[in-house]
Amino acid sequence: MRAAEIGTGADRVLVTEGAIADRDYVRALARHYGLVVEPLERLPRSACPADDKTLISGLARGTLPISANHGLIWVIAPWHLSARLLIATLQRYPAMRSRLRIAAMEDIRGFVHREVQTVVACRAAFDLRAHRPEFCAGTSRSRRPLAWLAGGIAGAAAVLGFQTSTAVAVEVALALIFLGWSGLRVLVMLWSFTPHFPHARRGDDDLPLYSIIVAVYREAQSAPDLVTALAQLDYPKECLDIKIVMEADDIETRLAFDLMDLSAPFEIVIAPEAGPRTKPKALNAALPFVRGRYVAVFDAEDRPEPEQLRIALGAFERSDPKLACVQARLTIDNTRDNWLTRLFTAEYAALFDVFLPGLSTWRMPLPLGGTSNHFRTETLRALGGWDPYNVTEDADLGIRLARAGYHTGLVQSSTYEEAPVRLGQWVGQRTRWFKGYLQTWAVHMRDPLRLWRELRPGGFIVFQLVIGGAVLAALVHGVFAGILAWQIAAGILFAGKAGVFDQAFAGLYIFTMAAGYLMSALLGLIGLSRRRLLSSAPFLLLLPLYWLLMSYAAWRAVFQLMRAPYRWEKTAHGLARTSRQNAATELPNPS
Repeated sequence: MRAAEIGTGADRVLVTEGAIADRDYVRALARHYGLVVEPLERLPRSACPADDKTLISGLARGTLPISANHGLIWVIAPWHLSARLLIATLQRYPAMRSRLRIAAMEDIRGFVHREVQTVVACRAAFDLRAHRPEFCAGTSRSRRPLAWLAGGIAGAAAVLGFQTSTAVAVEVALALIFLGWSGLRVLVMLWSFTPHFPHARRGDDDLPLYSIIVAVYREAQSAPDLVTALAQLDYPKECLDIKIVMEADDIETRLAFDLMDLSAPFEIVIAPEAGPRTKPKALNAALPFVRGRYVAVFDAEDRPEPEQLRIALGAFERSDPKLACVQARLTIDNTRDNWLTRLFTAEYAALFDVFLPGLSTWRMPLPLGGTSNHFRTETLRALGGWDPYNVTEDADLGIRLARAGYHTGLVQSSTYEEAPVRLGQWVGQRTRWFKGYLQTWAVHMRDPLRLWRELRPGGFIVFQLVIGGAVLAALVHGVFAGILAWQIAAGILFAGKAGVFDQAFAGLYIFTMAAGYLMSALLGLIGLSRRRLLSSAPFLLLLPLYWLLMSYAAWRAVFQLMRAPYRWEKTAHGLARTSRQNAATELPNPS
């Protein structure tokens, strides 16, 4: 009855529930129908005539060709509904029995992983750079726009100290960019009040196989909670394919997962050592082995709402094929930890509950969040996966989707995340984000005319303001605040020493910063209201301090980009002291 409800084989129900091991089922099936179980542990690569690409694609179907007895023999994993097809074929064509053997899916998987690990490593780390270098941050060409940007920043800094016509032009240009970024947020904020209908939950009928990739590194402490969160997803386990990707030398994390003795639908994938040690490279290592029609990406600390996969699936099925990605809304779980986490909560609420939904409605390029992205697997593979050299691979992939003619939607399903509770961790994470935005801007600005054509004028402007403008606004804020503070400290403004230019530019600085603070506060207030978290609204008064911290992180990103462009600053998890999710599920004390 369970198998009929979800459209799979009864064997998958039993194996997934742990009632029988996959290998035991295969041996029993072989005995019952007189089939041969092919041992694959010692099978040499030379026995399989398929090339590596065919070998990897065959894994999704559970098929493996081998040479034996002067002919070709197919090894098949009786997986999902393939057992019925296999038996029906043998009953109709008994002569094929000599050309068919069976094996457990985990044995076929083990053979393929063992024999193609070098190819997978090269593809994960170097495929995008080799075949689509114009979209990779790991080439020397990607640094040319950064050189222009660095020269512009240096030149601007050099002239700002002099009241020349050039300095005036630079200051006005920076202010206009900053105000343009704020203006875009005004338009999106107004558009966000347009009513949006919630996405319907997908039913149980004919659910497709859905894959999940989670890249983990030094996450031993988060492992049990991660597995629990994934197990609580409201999606049949028999229709899930979950890849946990970890580094080869991360022994502690591997031990934590081994101790849980995970079985289907969980699978451990070891990321290759070739290339940079980044999350996107780890995701690329798992992508060839993904079997689902759709694939979602989560982080180790994520706690997605149980119905998220069904809601995302419903959005895909009701939309046109150009909807390549669905982004769930990220929200902070440990809001009440301190002032930093409360401001982070407001920032996320403004971004995922106000700003990005508006851009999505306009079908503009979206910088994806680093998690809770749901993709059509075929489209993701066609684009070459993630850029392993970009430290904000999510933002880059969102732009590449838009350039290829696809669009991204947001669904009304949330994923709870842990925000950094310590200032040093927050700065490291924000530095990586700004550095990745700079990489993304540089990669896509190699050919501005081509970018203009592919994104069209509206998309091109949004890209400049959202990707480049976000970093530039943070950099400019520090400069403006510094100049204004110097003028006040030197008594220039309030001691009658200010000339016309000084007064005019002081007014420009104050207006520009006030506009930025006001828009950030308004978006944060609207987002907090939609999240019913207005108790954190008073902390928005600390936005000037928060912006100074962002300016510091942005300048730190600029210098780190010169010294260590691919360095991935790991954010520690498991340090939260409070949890909104847990508080919402706690029962009241009867006393």
